[in-house]
Amino acid sequence: MAALTDNIFFCSFSFLVLLICTVLFIVKSFSVQLVNSETKHRTPPNPPALPIIGHLHLVGSVIPKTFQNLARLYGPLMQLRLGASTTLIVSNAQVAGEVFKTHELNFCNRPEYGSSDYDNYKGSSFINAPYGPYWRFMKKLCVTQLLSTFQLGRFTHVREQETKSLLDFLVQCSREAKACDLSPKFTALTNNIICRIAMSTTCDADQIHRVVRECLELGAKLSLGDVLGPLAKFDLFGYGKKLAKVMSEFDRMLEMITKEHEEKLDHKCSEVEEREDMMDILLQVYRDPNAEMKLKRNDLKAFFLEILLASTDTTSVALQWAMAEIINHPRVLKKLREEMDSIVGSRRLVKESDVPNLPYLQAVVKEVLRLHPSAPFVLRQSSEDCNINGYVLKGQTRTIVNVYAIMRDPQGWTNPEEFMPERFLDGDGTDQNLMQMKGQDLRYVPFGSGRRGCPGAALALTVIQPTVAALVQCFDWKVKGGSKVDTTEGSGFSMGLAKPLVCYPITRLDDLLSV
Repeated sequence: MAALTDNIFFCSFSFLVLLICTVLFIVKSFSVQLVNSETKHRTPPNPPALPIIGHLHLVGSVIPKTFQNLARLYGPLMQLRLGASTTLIVSNAQVAGEVFKTHELNFCNRPEYGSSDYDNYKGSSFINAPYGPYWRFMKKLCVTQLLSTFQLGRFTHVREQETKSLLDFLVQCSREAKACDLSPKFTALTNNIICRIAMSTTCDADQIHRVVRECLELGAKLSLGDVLGPLAKFDLFGYGKKLAKVMSEFDRMLEMITKEHEEKLDHKCSEVEEREDMMDILLQVYRDPNAEMKLKRNDLKAFFLEILLASTDTTSVALQWAMAEIINHPRVLKKLREEMDSIVGSRRLVKESDVPNLPYLQAVVKEVLRLHPSAPFVLRQSSEDCNINGYVLKGQTRTIVNVYAIMRDPQGWTNPEEFMPERFLDGDGTDQNLMQMKGQDLRYVPFGSGRRGCPGAALALTVIQPTVAALVQCFDWKVKGGSKVDTTEGSGFSMGLAKPLVCYPITRLDDLLSV
């Protein structure tokens, strides 16, 4: 009887242990599956949203700074819903590395925005072209011909002439003790340079810039209109019709300039051989039956519109910030002068060829572009689902890399909010290796990074560096209405100065600048 009781107890105990083990195994398996499921569908954090408008109520007038502040609360990868549009925001170098390097091919495309529906050259864009044969061909053409070092060198005299014209104007202001708003003068300088090296014209430069500026403003309004979702197609505010009209005007102007170039090519004019601007090069490719890629006429026109959109105002804004920071930092101004007096002297005007021998000038421009990138956002769109920073991103997700925030990140920079050109010179510890602008070190990406980095970086620098050098070499500067420039950042995407840069130029080298 005792043996039977012991046997029953043993069986009961064994069954209970087996049952407990089974339950624990099931619970554990279910927990693992649940964790895996949550990890698999884990999405980036986002702030509390409101119905319909999403996170629009959180967006201030200085958009890159708004995104930077939100990233401090919600992390370097966050998701924002701006009305009907959902966008991912990347705000530090580590996550940017996953976009630009680890998953570069998956993020080689740019998103399309509402303005493309009213673009006369839709399907011909180089900047927004899908990553494929056409984009690769145009990028190769830019690197090897259109924006190559050799091609830029052919137009050194153009940049020198336009810079001298600006200096002459400032000398006259100095003689008359007149204040000058530098902002429009910088815009005219860059616009004239781009028009001359792109299509050898200044006769229509002002009109071209007006049309390009209107295209930029209307395109931005239509792109922001994407927050309306399907309603954006109805063009409720009429921006689409206005953009189509302005683009038609640009098309007529460009067609006239193109025909003039074609006539000279037909007559094999010696001027073409000496000049061979961007339009000459593209027309030769356009007419070549054996070209690697057959270009359409709209492809040519789209390229010129985009190079004007991408370079004129951005370079002008960089020049404004450069002079604002230099004027506000007398120590920097003094060091620049000492360097130029040592290398260039006071008997001749500084030239582009001097720039490689002026490391502090280069450091100043690099620091300006770090604190005030003319293009504070890099836009990308994923092609397929992928995992970024531990989160799953779906294909076709719009992604904004906030380079403004990345280049002010305290984890990557010493005293990131301070203007310190010395950080780009040897011997400054953590920042000393950031000597290149090609986006290899992802703490410093003023021109983007990877395959779709800006191909016009060299062009921008050949305008910015010698111009800043000449303005520092030839003039002292007095700010109208105060001792310092107001460096409040303006609204919108470009983040130029909120207020005009109005100064009194005071000539330093009269003999050098005699008119």
